[in-house]
Amino acid sequence: MNIQIFGTNKCRDTRAAQRFFKERGIKFQYVDLSTKGLSKGELNSVKAAVGIENLIDTESKEYEKLNLKYLTHDVEEELLNYPLLFKTPVVRNGEKSTVGYQPDVWKEWLLRS
Repeated sequence: MNIQIFGTNKCRDTRAAQRFFKERGIKFQYVDLSTKGLSKGELNSVKAAVGIENLIDTESKEYEKLNLKYLTHDVEEELLNYPLLFKTPVVRNGEKSTVGYQPDVWKEWLLRS
């Protein structure tokens, strides 16, 4: 298993995702979106698994700050430029990905590995 968790330290669901994997002894790589975003390749992989529209958090402070509600924008480009727009946590396991706190899906991954 090659788990990556993308999120922020302030996000309760991101911390819960980290705890989920720690409690089960699964090593993971944590990427803090407040300092580093997803690469284009990582974004393409996640986008293929969950869809681009499910990745952007239209309720976030960043979305409001950038005034994206009123602007026509390319979601993919905005996510690459402003990582704080992601719904968190984004959890990757190879080709599989989830957005948000999804312990039932992660348990399935563990059963199949």
